[in-house]
Amino acid sequence: MRLHELTPEKKVNKARKRLGRGVASGQGKTAGRGTKGYHSRSGSGTRPGFEGGQMPLQRRLPKRGFYNVFKTDYAIVNIRDLNRFESGARVDSEAMVAAGLIKSRNSPVKLLGQGEISVAVSVQVAAISNSARQKVEAAGGKVEVK
Repeated sequence: MRLHELTPEKKVNKARKRLGRGVASGQGKTAGRGTKGYHSRSGSGTRPGFEGGQMPLQRRLPKRGFYNVFKTDYAIVNIRDLNRFESGARVDSEAMVAAGLIKSRNSPVKLLGQGEISVAVSVQVAAISNSARQKVEAAGGKVEVK
């Protein structure tokens, strides 16, 4: 194979169909939409989920469950993650964001008791489990629920 024998693959460089560019173009005037009717007009087209007048799927299926709009979504932190702080440190949401434990300082934090803690820290959280409270206090730390 030589350089002058190379040709592009078929239909790779096919130009797009330019609609409505004069009668002589073959796709002028009505631009391939036909003459009259719903689909010939601008702005025509159905909304997502439209099934031609048939009852759409999202309305045929039964509603299930309940979405509680008042639910509090806590950022979860475990006891074992607090070992990265120094002894006597004050651990609040800003310190946890700086340490990379949670993403936002505005989200309420719940401390769970998975793992062990070996440093005495002062913890300020929105919620805490009983086992986590016992482990922090057994290590010599303090717990403040705000």
